[in-house]
Amino acid sequence: MTNSDAELVNSFNDHFVNVFTAEDTSSIPLPANRFVQPNRLCSDISFTQQDVLDVLTKLRIDTADGPDELSARFLTEIKDHIVYPLFIIFRKSLDEGSVPDDWKSANISPIFKKGNRNMADNYRPVSLTSLICKMFESIIRDAVVRHLEDNSLLRDSQHGFRKGRSCLTNLLTFMDKVTGYLDSGVPVDTVFLDFAKAFDKVPHRRLALKLESHGISGKLLQWIVAWLSNRKQRVCINGTKSSWQLVLSGVPQGSVLGPLLFLIYINDLDDGIVNSILKFADDTKIFGAVSDLGQHRQLQEDLNTLLQWSKDWQMLFHIDKCKVMHFGHNNLKLDYSLDNKTLQKVHQEKDLGVIISDDMKSSLQCIQAYSKANKMLGVINRAIVYKSKEVMLSLYKTLVRPHLEYCTVAWSPHYVKDRVLLERVQRRFTRMVPELKGLSYPDRLKKLGLWSLEER
Repeated sequence: MTNSDAELVNSFNDHFVNVFTAEDTSSIPLPANRFVQPNRLCSDISFTQQDVLDVLTKLRIDTADGPDELSARFLTEIKDHIVYPLFIIFRKSLDEGSVPDDWKSANISPIFKKGNRNMADNYRPVSLTSLICKMFESIIRDAVVRHLEDNSLLRDSQHGFRKGRSCLTNLLTFMDKVTGYLDSGVPVDTVFLDFAKAFDKVPHRRLALKLESHGISGKLLQWIVAWLSNRKQRVCINGTKSSWQLVLSGVPQGSVLGPLLFLIYINDLDDGIVNSILKFADDTKIFGAVSDLGQHRQLQEDLNTLLQWSKDWQMLFHIDKCKVMHFGHNNLKLDYSLDNKTLQKVHQEKDLGVIISDDMKSSLQCIQAYSKANKMLGVINRAIVYKSKEVMLSLYKTLVRPHLEYCTVAWSPHYVKDRVLLERVQRRFTRMVPELKGLSYPDRLKKLGLWSLEER
């Protein structure tokens, strides 16, 4: 137990620093060269003052500032006066491949994930960095994304941080393939994989090799390497700051460029895999038909290939959190292992926020959605005194309905009991508006301009 804020921030920072990877430079593997057009390398980017002004204009004034304490509101107010100086600084930084120390410092906000709140392991370190650096990162990110998309370098299995792709597209692709097998009477095995602290463990030299294999070179590669090198961080809670500590590995969570660099690092995870694989950033699942022992052995071989990749590239699996799910009545339900450890079998698993069941029914997901939405409705009921129609409608649409409709295309309930359960939340909400209490449910919906959830 910690007795003060100072102890708290330092214990958080010590924990976050402990998960960093000490890169093994004695045997760095060579990545497969994905880019075979030397005349179209992404080695420099061209941008104008207008590009800098566009980024400044898009800056949200409620964005948290970094260690340099230059606030978004302040930068927005003086944007016309700083466009040219920022353009010169950005251009010079890229040409020289050097990054100011201010841009490599981060205030860390620990964000609780799930589990025991008293364990530092259950918090995600989100970096608050210089807004000026973030603006330049967004210019670089756009150029790198164009390069990757134009040359089709990112695998179709990756659905995270990509335009036109999302958790929903990932889940729909998965469910479409699995239900296709099941409709044909073919059993399916799925392994849900879990990387341990993936974003914090990316080794920088190996990442530089991956970037080079994707055609990113010259000034641009030099700048990214400089941006990742010699970074430092401190944890800030309740105005108390920890001491600075060096960042030895990883891509900063909370940065603009970090997610894209991670996608490039994990892009070749599919190499040598026979069965289907789907990724959303580091959330990975591998699945395939297992109608005979040969197909079962192939899926185990694929797991062995993934394990070897994780060791070569120093991004290990949290094997205790990797789960196996068997689909189909005629499934042999055989064991799978990673690193000689047998994986746990489950009947349901939360995947990208949606509960997947081995019977492919959505009742558990409906109960979860109902519970979350109902709790939020209770908070609104207790906290809001002035329950006017406009205020309540705005709160409902913002805080309650998203829980009921998250990825609903993938799990839309077909049982009457599930549909009735979800509709109960909206029925309760409409009764909370004082001026509508005496009306029937359809009339209350009409007055509020809402559809029933089933119609939506």
